[in-house]
Amino acid sequence: MRRVLLVEDSASMRAFVRAALTASSALGELEIAEAQSGFDALRLLPRGAWDLVITDINMPDINGLELISFIRKNEAHKTTPILIISTASSERDRERGMTLGASGYLVKPFTAEALAAHALEQMGAASASGAHA
Repeated sequence: MRRVLLVEDSASMRAFVRAALTASSALGELEIAEAQSGFDALRLLPRGAWDLVITDINMPDINGLELISFIRKNEAHKTTPILIISTASSERDRERGMTLGASGYLVKPFTAEALAAHALEQMGAASASGAHA
């Protein structure tokens, strides 16, 4: 079973992402843990290996970019794929996230199919590169 850590301060967006991921048969069975802030994510991160982290950028306390930086500095999670989902759509925003270590960037609003495709791409790339499966 693949494990996904979903970090998003909007409850409705977390529900949408969860529904989109679980509805996709291509992703198989998933365990999805939800964090409503970067701080919550830091509490959940040590609970084992994650196959994908999906994070928003604009959140209270620890934002998504700070979270990505922390994940990439952590030996246990530095190869975990990270998909940013954000309303920040400029090329500069995307470059900032990718430079810090995100492996993908999806601009809100997006369709359930687009999210599932990006998640599959990220987890497939991790499996192919020898990261945890």
